[in-house]
Amino acid sequence: MARNKEALVLLLDVGPSMHSVLSEIERVCSMLVQKKLIYSKHDEVGIVLFGTEDTNNELTKEVGGYQHVVVLRNSKVVDGDIVETLQQLPRGTTDGDFLDAVIVGMDMLIKKFGETNKGKKRLCLITNARCPIKESYEGTKEEQVTTIAKQMTANGMKMESIILRGKLSQDANKEIMDENDRLLNIFSKETSTRLLYVENPISLFGALRTRNITPVTVFRGDLELSSKLRIKVMVYKKTAEEKFPTLKKYSDKAPPNDKFATHEVKIDYEYKSSEDPDTVVPPDQRIKGYAYGPQIVPISSAEWEAVKFKPEKGIKLLGFTDSSNVFRHHYMKDVYVFLPEPGNTRAMLAVSAVARAMKEMNKVAILRCVWRQRQANAVIGVLTPNLSDTENIPDSFYLNVLPFAEDVREFQFPSFSNFPASWQPNTQQMEAAANLIKTLDLAPHEQEEVLRPDFTPNPVLERFYHYLELKSKDPYVEVPPLDDTLKKITEPDADLLLQNKNVIDSFCRSFELKGNPLKKSRRLLGGKRSFLNDEEVKGNITAQPANLIENASLKVEKIGDLTPIQDFEAMISRRDSPDWVVQAITEMSKKIFYMVEDSHEGDNYPKALECLVVLRKGCILEQEPKQFNDFLKRLCNFCKEKDLSSFCEYLASKELTLISKTEAIDSEVTDDEARRFLVKSEPKVD
Repeated sequence: MARNKEALVLLLDVGPSMHSVLSEIERVCSMLVQKKLIYSKHDEVGIVLFGTEDTNNELTKEVGGYQHVVVLRNSKVVDGDIVETLQQLPRGTTDGDFLDAVIVGMDMLIKKFGETNKGKKRLCLITNARCPIKESYEGTKEEQVTTIAKQMTANGMKMESIILRGKLSQDANKEIMDENDRLLNIFSKETSTRLLYVENPISLFGALRTRNITPVTVFRGDLELSSKLRIKVMVYKKTAEEKFPTLKKYSDKAPPNDKFATHEVKIDYEYKSSEDPDTVVPPDQRIKGYAYGPQIVPISSAEWEAVKFKPEKGIKLLGFTDSSNVFRHHYMKDVYVFLPEPGNTRAMLAVSAVARAMKEMNKVAILRCVWRQRQANAVIGVLTPNLSDTENIPDSFYLNVLPFAEDVREFQFPSFSNFPASWQPNTQQMEAAANLIKTLDLAPHEQEEVLRPDFTPNPVLERFYHYLELKSKDPYVEVPPLDDTLKKITEPDADLLLQNKNVIDSFCRSFELKGNPLKKSRRLLGGKRSFLNDEEVKGNITAQPANLIENASLKVEKIGDLTPIQDFEAMISRRDSPDWVVQAITEMSKKIFYMVEDSHEGDNYPKALECLVVLRKGCILEQEPKQFNDFLKRLCNFCKEKDLSSFCEYLASKELTLISKTEAIDSEVTDDEARRFLVKSEPKVD
């Protein structure tokens, strides 16, 4: 058998009590083999069923017993036939004895591999453990399980037990289940056994380890706490994003009867001169460069090597800080786990002492990490203690990478607390929102969390593996719909919504939905003139700001003459830089100045008013009331100096005023001052 390849035997309970979940077991086991065909095509898989009507295994023939246990498939290298076999499991007619199935599975692995392939032999038991185990011929059941566990360890076998426990029916015998749980716990303590209890098909998909990933250290060496104190540690990746398998190019030009054809595609590139397209430029005459404004700055490989940052390998402590000073949303990339060096008692004690002290004082450590020699960059991370509650597992640390200043994105979002009191949610609305969150919480108090990351598979990947298996049989097969079980991950739980319908309806009744008034006011300001009437203008001046963020997809960089309102809305909605808000307000102010100054007998006044209304709403939304108020004061002073007082009177007739504290909490203008600002002044008497 190939080195580092796994031999797996599936022990599947197909008795009557399992019939309701066998379809999910078929899918998850098929998915396991499909992944092995992609990532581990040399692995071997065998299938043992228990709870069947028939009996078919070698131990029954050799020593007797082991009834209702069938070896559906001996251990063989994975292929498409195993997938089809797992998709059509027979339904058993009798209660199954999982202990018999474990012994039959062990016998299969021992006879085929003997003492070889240590640590790469695995048993996977899937049952509900609701059926009784036969009495032992010698000793108690506990002693029998202990003996089996020792044999399992001696032969280098591992086992994982997945116990399906959904809503129990009335005929479920709790005493039998408790006894079976005690026996399975003996396996867990005496051997390398992973014991998991799942309650629904979604958790089953995540509980079965479908891809065997060999742990590889990211770093081995010293955790340097000071110049005189170092701890030997080993660092592994705890979580990493699982991506699609890499697509490769294959050729169909090889003869179909050539068994040794690799169908490999080789690609060669040629670089030719722009001045002479027939001349090939050799590698020593090619150079990379960076765009720097309008020019290209060439950087040779020697210069690039010289400018690279080349830190020394190592992990150094920079200091400690309160855990409240490091925010969860600052965590980047993957998560690493720091373990003390195996067999090093002093390292284990040192890690445990530091971790427990950090936990007691509510501290975290900030580290500088360079995983490899001459690595191109250094990593700054936060080290969090992870205390073990199991006797034979040492304490450890988790490391999350922290951002540098260049990595942080400063998005400008207005705060609800800065909005006027009339826009703040009332007590009834707050209560309705709180009830909605409470009833739809996936981690309710004193209940098991739903969609736990450890047991929730990626539905996109699972669907891809299933489609790849279908396409291997039929190249023209249509993409299948998402499986109902996986659909529960991506869509709200219908039962949960139905149970809390009253709360959802109460939430909907507590909030009034309004249309966007700005959508009606948009006009093309060139060509045909079409402006708001007086009532629309007065209504829009005091209306709540529209959701300008919906225009953020329009990458407008300048306010034009044709559609200044739309350009302003798009520019002020951009969130790729905070400068766009200031630029949008400044350009719109200049545009309004120009309209007023260029007006002939007030023909541009309606245009300028529309722009002022939009500018006013934008300044309220972006919490910039001072900019609008200062601009409106300058504009009015300008109009008085240039004999354009008619425009101020026009604004007063439309009731356009300064932004008051009621509309924006940051404003320095009171309601009374805002009302008195554009009151028509008495004509001067000569």
